[in-house]
Amino acid sequence: MTISALATAGGTLVLAGATFASVRSANRSSRLAERSLLATQRPLLMPSRLQDDPQKVGFADGKWLMAPGGGGAVDVSDEAVYLVISLRNVGPGMAVLHGWLFHPEVALGDEPAPSPDGFSRLTRDLYVPTSDSGFWQGAFRDPASPEFAAAREAIESRQRMAVDLLYGDHEGGQRTISRFVFNGREDGQWIVVVARHWNLDRPDPR
Repeated sequence: MTISALATAGGTLVLAGATFASVRSANRSSRLAERSLLATQRPLLMPSRLQDDPQKVGFADGKWLMAPGGGGAVDVSDEAVYLVISLRNVGPGMAVLHGWLFHPEVALGDEPAPSPDGFSRLTRDLYVPTSDSGFWQGAFRDPASPEFAAAREAIESRQRMAVDLLYGDHEGGQRTISRFVFNGREDGQWIVVVARHWNLDRPDPR
């Protein structure tokens, strides 16, 4: 009787071990499949190419700006400061833009990702298809605000300035912050380069 009980217990233990291994393997496969699926939906924004077509961008007040390939466009008036960046999505998934954060000066050195809570929400949805170009636009409309004054001074003095863009995939996940830097050219135009990418919902590549 004791031998039979021990045999039954041993068989149960072996079966439990096999079940545990099977479940563990299934969970691992599920995680790998999920990561593979997310990778196919992941966007990554960069400045557009110099040979890309210009982006003609309109604002709600009827203002229009033309951003050349690889560059940006700005305009300043007493009522508003306008900013545009010509973008290209080099990732495999569509990019959905969520918000932006302006920096009148470009910080040097390694720094943590800015908090998404400090970003200005876009007033309309902007999308950049995969392997295609698009744009971002933003404006300051309160002449009494310190942000308006800082942006106007940066543009008029043609100093390096930056815009952080917060975006993600079409399901609202895989959020990324990319920092785009405006550099003034001698011909009056602005060339735009990307300086840093931060991943919010997954580990950073660095």
